[in-house]
Amino acid sequence: MNEIMELFNFAFFRNAMAAAILTSIIAGVVGSYIVVRRSVFLSSGITHASFGGMGFAYFMGWPPFIGAAFFAVFSALGIEWTSKKAGLREDSSIAILWSLGMAIGILFVFLTPGYTPNLMSFLFGDILTVQISDLFWLLAITIICIALVGLFYQAIVSVAFDEEFAKVSNLPVQTIKYISAVVIAIAIVLSIKVMGIILVLSLFTIPASAANLFANNLKKMMYLSVLISVIGSISGLLIAYFLDLPSGATIIFTLTVLYAVVRIYNYLNR
Repeated sequence: MNEIMELFNFAFFRNAMAAAILTSIIAGVVGSYIVVRRSVFLSSGITHASFGGMGFAYFMGWPPFIGAAFFAVFSALGIEWTSKKAGLREDSSIAILWSLGMAIGILFVFLTPGYTPNLMSFLFGDILTVQISDLFWLLAITIICIALVGLFYQAIVSVAFDEEFAKVSNLPVQTIKYISAVVIAIAIVLSIKVMGIILVLSLFTIPASAANLFANNLKKMMYLSVLISVIGSISGLLIAYFLDLPSGATIIFTLTVLYAVVRIYNYLNR
């Protein structure tokens, strides 16, 4: 226990712990919405499309987050618009933007002179390199997510569970979907620094899927998802540190074990 407490003397570990907690809150809230709306494939498309923005930003000498955020938001809105207005199936538009984003990213990485080691951290994540500025961005999107859910909870629930009923109730369904897509895109991009493009979607879906086994409403599901995510992320971070393992992969492995335990418990207590 003393050894764990001594870790908090190091700024990098305090930052990593704060990032794990903030990202867990974001993943719990946004991930629950993603799971109940069955939008996991949509979120995956946004995640991989953001790689195109990172590659372009590196080529231009800009911060990777700027390019990733732009591509992610553009992809999210593009998927919603094409599936609604252009008559293109949602899964088809996701596949197109997913592939296009990855292709653009690979091309610009290839065209960028020299080696781009920082880009690798965005692919696989590195929570131990999180800076104070990253924490401010994570805190900002955390507050936005909580505020939006608190202010528009009933409308969000209606759109998530029964879109047709929401339309009959004269709710601005398309506006809610556009705003949700943008928030999901930004939340994913900000979490990439912690988990990486390869693993970030697991952080948004595993805790929410576990919480969904016990929750009978979206609010309870969000609370449980945040709790599971926090426990798994902190446990995974500590295990990774003491065993000298990659933090992102260890966190996801820990969350998967928690999901398996929860799943077995739920099965045995039916």
